Amino acid sequence: MERMLSRVALSLKPSPIQELSHLAQRCGAINLAEGFPDFPAPVEIKNAAVSAINDDFNQYRHVLGICDKLSKMMKENHGLDFDPLTDVAICCGQTEAFAAAVFATISPGDEVVLFDPCYETYETCIAMAGGIPVYVPLDPPRWDLDEDKLMQCITPRTKAIVLNSPHNPTGKVFSTDELRAIAKVCCSMDCLAITDEVYEFILFEDNKHSSIASFPGMQERTIITSSLSKTFSVTGWRIGWAIAPSLIASAIRNIHVKLTDSAPAPFQEAALTALSSQPQYFDSLIKDYEARRDQLIKALVEFGFEVNFKPLGSFFVFAELPTWWASSDVDFVEALIKKAGIAAVPGCGFFHGPADGGQHQRRYVRFAFCKSAATLIAAAERMSKLVMAKDGILSRGY
Repeated sequence: MERMLSRVALSLKPSPIQELSHLAQRCGAINLAEGFPDFPAPVEIKNAAVSAINDDFNQYRHVLGICDKLSKMMKENHGLDFDPLTDVAICCGQTEAFAAAVFATISPGDEVVLFDPCYETYETCIAMAGGIPVYVPLDPPRWDLDEDKLMQCITPRTKAIVLNSPHNPTGKVFSTDELRAIAKVCCSMDCLAITDEVYEFILFEDNKHSSIASFPGMQERTIITSSLSKTFSVTGWRIGWAIAPSLIASAIRNIHVKLTDSAPAPFQEAALTALSSQPQYFDSLIKDYEARRDQLIKALVEFGFEVNFKPLGSFFVFAELPTWWASSDVDFVEALIKKAGIAAVPGCGFFHGPADGGQHQRRYVRFAFCKSAATLIAAAERMSKLVMAKDGILSRGY
């Protein structure tokens, strides 16, 4: 039957993350693996969606008001002027916006630079477009970008650099100097920056989000992708966007229409309420997530994890395995699911460089703290009942 499948379909294999996710479901594990909240979305935003449905915003629709609002936010937050009529494309989540951006700009043989570790969907989209992913390793434990390593990966075939800040899985926020170095490469080599900025409002330690589009010479060569999902705890609504120069934005819209026609109409309408939230909402969001971050880190450190870098953004902790654990990250996560009923993501799924890239590629586990306080407390209690052993994890029951 394999002959019935395309080369693209045959090239996509289940990852260890997917297989362990199925195991976690069978075991009824506490889900600290997937990046979605287990607490309610804001009431006023849900009410706006219900009202939109009752007001019959239920057919194919493109809500121009979102584009107006996003353009205004880009001006207020980054000093950038975008035309809401030509420069914004509303898509079915950031995932589709990113895919459409890649399909709109990457041709077979084009090279696309990615920073490793990185979210695995990027590589898949690039490969489906016929592009060639090229990985620049970030240096642990703070996941710094070495400009020399970046330059070594740039060739005349480089078409784009993918930038995710705040960063999944590490929680890194790219510094001004790092952004400036990336911008310099894009301008000098005439290549694009395709950004994933979904965690732009989830920042800690007084960090502020800077879009690389705001750097000199970069607005005309940057595609910004983001969404409602993370900021407003509505990952199932699938409302995202791409903001780009008009020619590219038009191509992204055309691809979006061919793929899905339109994003969910009532949720587009409710997005106007979400995007009009007062500053207090964003301040509270940061405060709550910072508390959850510290709560999870405390439990991980007490168990024996090495947390050498406290995330500065996003809602993930990329923790290094306890020194007593001699096996792989995949084996650890499998044992954690079976012995403690806690699901996490093995770090190897985020590394895409050569297998000899370093032992650290098998020494990390990603935990999500976008969970209720009760969920995090329950996870900490289960971890406290584990017994550390060189030949595995033993449990006193939970």
